Amino acid sequence: MKSVYILAIESSCDETSVSIIKDGKEEIATATLSQMDTHANYGGVVPEIASRMHIENITMVLEETLNKANFSIDDIDAIAVTYGPGLVGSLLVGLMAAKTLAFIYDKPLIPVHHIAGHIYANNLVKPLEFPLIALVVSGGHTDLLYMEDDYNFKRLGGTLDDAVGEAYDKVARVINLPYPGGPLVDKLAHEGIDTYPLPLPLDDDSYNFSFSGLKSAVINLTHNEGQRGHQIIPENMATSFQNRVVEILTKKTMRALKEYQVNRLIVAGGVAANKGLRQRLTELCAENNVDLIIPPIEYCTDNAAMIGAAGYYAYKLGRRADLTLNAKASDQLN
Repeated sequence: MKSVYILAIESSCDETSVSIIKDGKEEIATATLSQMDTHANYGGVVPEIASRMHIENITMVLEETLNKANFSIDDIDAIAVTYGPGLVGSLLVGLMAAKTLAFIYDKPLIPVHHIAGHIYANNLVKPLEFPLIALVVSGGHTDLLYMEDDYNFKRLGGTLDDAVGEAYDKVARVINLPYPGGPLVDKLAHEGIDTYPLPLPLDDDSYNFSFSGLKSAVINLTHNEGQRGHQIIPENMATSFQNRVVEILTKKTMRALKEYQVNRLIVAGGVAANKGLRQRLTELCAENNVDLIIPPIEYCTDNAAMIGAAGYYAYKLGRRADLTLNAKASDQLN
């Protein structure tokens, strides 16, 4: 059976990335340029700057990927691209590059949902087996999904406000940590003790999440302590905050596994790199005989390899887009 090579483009936020993926599971070559250092000067991603930098980077990243693989576009079977959700200006750069390649070289254009990409990053580690539960946690997403088969997504719940990664960055700012704050909060959380009485967010029977109240609790507690002349201990606040986040994420995830009678869990997205979350899920899955897959750090953050992995299955299912494909800032996964 002839192998299928997907050239994938990801530009949904502040990484410009191109990858070539074989049969949805083997990374041939990837090149990624991050804008993190630039946006750190502003304390967060500036959409206008991000889109301009994507324009500057996209050709270089494409050429680097092809050179690494020793491929030409003629060796590619289809072009996969993230169409959403994400920053519209950033998405449009990747979309324009993908549509141009598809048109000039007469290649199928495959639309890929960003969250589907995060899920299929796990396929680059180990072939997905079904049924499974997927926990997607990142700067823009917190979603719990059930999958019976490839590209069969049932959303059980998700964030009602702030995504978990967004909450991490905002809490980091409150305790005077630089952007991006998530990894720094995670690091501090392993150095402190849980001393602050923070609430467990949206501890209910649903599979939805809400982190704005927890974030506000951190802000209010910090302000009130300052008014009293007391200094917040950053590592203790990080520990208290992370403990609540990890507890609610793992509590609802393990309940979903039990309710749907599934013994496979995959975790995806940038926050999947969080050591506290990884450690607790590893412990719980071992106790409950659940097969846990978490991708390596390089596949947790935004990258085109994950888009190529998802794009392969979309390609096999006959999903195609024409040149009217447009960017979507928000979109449900289906």
